Amino acid sequence: MAAPITPVAVGDVVRMKKPHPCGANEWQVTRIGMDIGLACGGCGRKVMLVRSEFDRRFRGFVSRGGASG
Repeated sequence: MAAPITPVAVGDVVRMKKPHPCGANEWQVTRIGMDIGLACGGCGRKVMLVRSEFDRRFRGFVSRGGASG
């Protein structure tokens, strides 16, 4: 069964399933599309995840920084 598609926006801060090796567990969304761009909240490392992998690893929002509307 596929994971549901999570509605995210650029600027949102999300929590993922496993922490980054630097110890941080919060990521800022930097890009939306076929891939989701994320920047680590601890060390600033940027990674890209395919949408299905992002939806599978997503655990919740820390803050919503996208455009309100």
